[in-house]
Amino acid sequence: MKGGVLLKGAILTVGIYLFLKLALPLFTAPLPASLIFIYLALTVTGIVIFATLSGQSTEAFFGPISRFLSGEGQTGAMKTARLLVLVLFPLLVGWQTYSSTAPSDQPPAENRTIHPAPPGEFVGLSNPIPNTPENVMAGKGLFAAFCSPCHGNFDGKGPAARGFSPPPANFVDPGTIAQLQESYVFWRIKNGGVGLPIEGMPWKSAMPRWEVELKDEQIWKIIMGEYDGAHQKPRTWE
Repeated sequence: MKGGVLLKGAILTVGIYLFLKLALPLFTAPLPASLIFIYLALTVTGIVIFATLSGQSTEAFFGPISRFLSGEGQTGAMKTARLLVLVLFPLLVGWQTYSSTAPSDQPPAENRTIHPAPPGEFVGLSNPIPNTPENVMAGKGLFAAFCSPCHGNFDGKGPAARGFSPPPANFVDPGTIAQLQESYVFWRIKNGGVGLPIEGMPWKSAMPRWEVELKDEQIWKIIMGEYDGAHQKPRTWE
């Protein structure tokens, strides 16, 4: 590795980052940012170790960095680039520090617990409304009128969603209603956050008690509309 060792290392690091961030999610689940950071740290560590195996490679790797920062022999564009780096880097660090420590108007994050068990009268209920296109469309209309301000387009990103912690459920996520039976969803919509049992705590939900405004038939139609709109199917005993 001579001459372009630093450039080669930078290209390799960027290439691995793009692969982990953009290419790999096409074949598997997206990687958490923390795991990507670990992979990049290991990559940079390996590059530095390899580049410092000899005095010649060490000079080829660290020499350009040292000369750039010291300004040795620099004129014109390189001198201007050095000044920009020396000015912008402290500003970037300062902005990052301020952003991470400044007070925020966002509600504090709270972890959800496991799904609490519904009361006995809700266990094993089945949707009595025929699953017809007309009923599904009616359910989507009711969802748009009563649920979309929080749950948005079934993705939990409604206009009021940012005001709640924990945030409204994202039904498109296969880890939400796709893991639940229709009877459970019916109970959660009907009784809302007020109806959560004590064993489910600490669990906070801003879900209204929709039985006050909606009939059971309307709730069942909303459930059909939710599953259809989110492209999910309810969990069954089978």
